[in-house]
This record gives sequence, structure tokens and C-alpha cells, in this order.
Amino acid sequence: MKPIPLMTPYTMGEFDLSHRVVLAPLTRQRAYGGVPQPHAALYYSQRASPGGFLISEATRVSPPSSRQEEPESSFGNIPGIWAPEQVGAWAPVVDAAHAKGAVFFCQLWHVAGDAVRQREQQVSPQMSFDGRRKELTSPRRVAQEEAPRVVDGFRRAARNAVDAGFDGVEILGANGYFVDGGGMDMESWCRFALDVVNAVVREIGGQRVGVRLDQFSAEPDEHALALHVVSRLNDHGVLYCHMIEPRVDGRRRVSRQLLPFREAFGGTFIASGGYGREEGDAAVGEGYADLVVYGRLFLANPDLPRRFELGAPLNDCVSATFYGAGAGADPAVGYTDYPFLE
Repeated sequence: MKPIPLMTPYTMGEFDLSHRVVLAPLTRQRAYGGVPQPHAALYYSQRASPGGFLISEATRVSPPSSRQEEPESSFGNIPGIWAPEQVGAWAPVVDAAHAKGAVFFCQLWHVAGDAVRQREQQVSPQMSFDGRRKELTSPRRVAQEEAPRVVDGFRRAARNAVDAGFDGVEILGANGYFVDGGGMDMESWCRFALDVVNAVVREIGGQRVGVRLDQFSAEPDEHALALHVVSRLNDHGVLYCHMIEPRVDGRRRVSRQLLPFREAFGGTFIASGGYGREEGDAAVGEGYADLVVYGRLFLANPDLPRRFELGAPLNDCVSATFYGAGAGADPAVGYTDYPFLE
């Protein structure tokens, strides 16, 4: 039989992967009080496989800036990794994924707070909640006096992630929030982003670091900025670059518009957004991407690589349970109760 590209082995640095299907960083809002719960160990272990690669949900590098956690409709119940309690809670989750033979990276995220409610603005990447909440105000540039604190927050979080047992970290830099440091030239604009990357690489080593980016916008200058950032990742020895496929006509499609970024980056290149099995096979088979990230399909199909291998039917997603379990609801619903193949 002709090999299935997605199911072929791949070596990513020191990690030997048995297939190219990657679990996307999926915000689930079930880390009550910012602390990962025991049910997270089941969730990730269900989606782990020998030689599989998992990326955790976005995990805060520092506490919320307000005195109380944001409401559930915004960023409630998002895990963190700045405190010893959180590091200790992540450890059994990581152990459960490792017991299945998976490679597990923690996605690091900084957000300064809810701009609508607190009159504060985020200074680095923002997750997309698919219109589930009101958009925050436009991100501001990182003030010179606060940049060292934010950079150090990423550094300490990376160390905490490794201490919790994660194999590495992914720095969330998508949606343009991460690179906009301001300045008159390309290097000044991306200085903040590269300061974060440099600090994390120096702390845990480039072989343990990935960066998630997108094209920022369709504007030519921002496309050039994104390309500049990607090319500079090579200088820091970053393990992988994870890029989001751009929207076409308002929808996610495999547009092949990431090719310039693929060509600019010397390490492992990972693509996400709008892929099914056929598109993923084509991306890997054509050399467009080394690995392909799956979100909703992996959420609803904990054994997704096996289903791809067999060409088996896929479960449907229950979108109402994407974010949080709701007050008094069973956290397993839409989280750990999706069926496996018989």
C-alpha cells in the first residue's frame, strides 16, 4: 500500500516522532482557579500516542493583573505556570502523556487582562475565541519600562514548564500581538518578540523551544515583518516554527501562502488551520510542512492518528462544550467523553 504521508515517522531535533499529526493548543477553560485539574491528565493521555506530539492549551506565564480572575465568558479557568502549585499540578498531567509515549510541549501565553473591563490592554498574543466573547481593544505596544518584566515572565515560565516535566515550550506569538514593539525599522518592531525568544532559549535551550506565529495581516509591511521574525528565529536555534494558515474569503483554507515562511525557516515547520486528512497528507507529501496541527478534529477524536491511518469515520464536535464546562456541569462532557474506535 502507498504510505500515508501524515503517518510517516519524523525526527524533530532530539525527538523521534512516529507520525506527523499534532494536537493543537486548544483552550478548554477547565483549569479551575488557574490550576490544572486531574481530569486534564485523562484528556491529554487520551490524545497521546507513542511518538505523537502534543501542544498544551495556552498557559499563562503570569497571574491576571486584576485581583480576581476574569469571568468565564472571557479568560476564566485558564491554566498558569507561574506558581509552584501550578507546576506541581501540571506534573501528573505531563506524566500521563509521557506514559503513552508522547512528546509534550507547554504553550506559553502572556495576557495583561481584560481591556474592556479593566481598561488595560494586552501586550502580547491573544487567543481567538471564535467570536464567543467581545473583542478586546486594540493591543498597545509594549512600554519600554515593562518589557523586561514580561520577558522575564516568559523565561521563568519556561523553566517552570521544564521542571513540571514538559519536553519543551511553545511561545504563543500569533495574531500580531507578540511582535509589535514599535520603532522605525524592521528590527525595532520585532525586538520585543526576539527578546522573549532569546530569554527562553538561554534558559532551557533552543532544542526545547517552538514559536507559534501567523502572517499578522494581509498588509505587505506586516507580511514582511512576519517573514523577518521567522528568519531571525534561525539565529536563536529555535526547534520549530508553527504558522497559522491565513484566512481566505473569511474562511480557513489550505492556501499554500505559508511557503515563503517555510523556505525562510531552517528547522521543523508546522502548519495549522483548515486541514483535513487529505489536505494534511498533501502538505506533508509536497514538503509544504513537516508536521500538521489539528484542533477540532483532535478534540472530538482522541484517537485521530489511528482514524487517519485506517481512513475511519470521525466523530462530530460539540461546539457548545469547547470552552469550559459551565457552572455545576460535569467537566468530562465534551472533554474526555468522546468515543474511541471500537
